[in-house]
Amino acid sequence: MNRIKEVLAEKGIKQTWLAGKLGKSYNMVNAYVQNRQQPRLGVLMDIANILDIDVKELIVSNKAKK
Repeated sequence: MNRIKEVLAEKGIKQTWLAGKLGKSYNMVNAYVQNRQQPRLGVLMDIANILDIDVKELIVSNKAKK
C-alpha cells in the first residue's frame, strides 16, 4: 500500500498535476492514489522526487508493529 493520496492532500497537489509531471495518464495516477495499482519502484522514486519527500514517506509497511 502507498500513501500517495495522503501526501498529495497534505501538500495541496492535484492528481492531474502529478500525472503531468510523471508523464503518466490521469487514470494511471488515480489507480496509484486509490491503491488499485502499485507503482513500480522507479515510478515511486520519481513521485517522491517530484513531491520533494523521502520515498519511505510514500510506503505503508505491511509488517505489524510490535
